[in-house]
Amino acid sequence: MHNSAELNLIDRIRQGDENSWQDVIDLYEGRLLAFAKSRVGNLSLAEDIVQEAFIGFLTSLPNYDESQSSLESFLFRITAHKITDALRKQGRRPSIQLNDDSSPLPGDARKASSMARSKEWGNQKRIAIANLLREMITQWKTDRNFERLKCNELLFVRGWPNKKVAEVLDLTEQQVANHKQTVIQRLKKECDIE
Repeated sequence: MHNSAELNLIDRIRQGDENSWQDVIDLYEGRLLAFAKSRVGNLSLAEDIVQEAFIGFLTSLPNYDESQSSLESFLFRITAHKITDALRKQGRRPSIQLNDDSSPLPGDARKASSMARSKEWGNQKRIAIANLLREMITQWKTDRNFERLKCNELLFVRGWPNKKVAEVLDLTEQQVANHKQTVIQRLKKECDIE
C-alpha cells in the first residue's frame, strides 16, 4: 500500500518541512484537478476545490493513519468530499457553463430564499451542537468523568487519532473508540448530524 518514499514524505510534512509540502503538491495537484474538473465541469471551481482539499489534508493530518490508506487515496477522498460540499453549496446542481468564460444559464442558480434558509438552518444546527456539547461537558465534570472529558478533548479539539489518545491516557483503543462513539451517537440523535 505504501512505499518508503511516501512514508518519508509524510514524516517530513508532519515535521513542517516546506519542501516536502511542495513535493506533495507537485505529485498530486494535476490528478486532483483533473478529477475535480471532471465532476464539476468548471476549471476555476475545480482549482478552488483542490486548494481546499490540500488545506483539508493539513487539517486532518493528525488523524491520518498511513497504515490504513495511501496518501493518494486519502487526498482523493478529501477531494471527493470537497466536491460534494461545492455541489451542495450550488443546491446539488452544478451551474451549466456554455464555455469557461460564460456565466451560468438563467434559472440554474439557487433562489436567494433557499440559500438564506440553508444558512439559517446551518446556524441553528451549529448552536444546537454547541449547546449539546456544553451540556455533555458539564455533566462529565459533575460526574467527575475526567477520563471521558480528556479523551474527547484530545479527539475532537486537538484532532488526535484514537491510537495516540489511547497511548497518552493509558486506555485501550476500544475504550477510546467507545468514548468517541458515545459523543457521535448523541450528536446524531439529538442534532440530526450525519
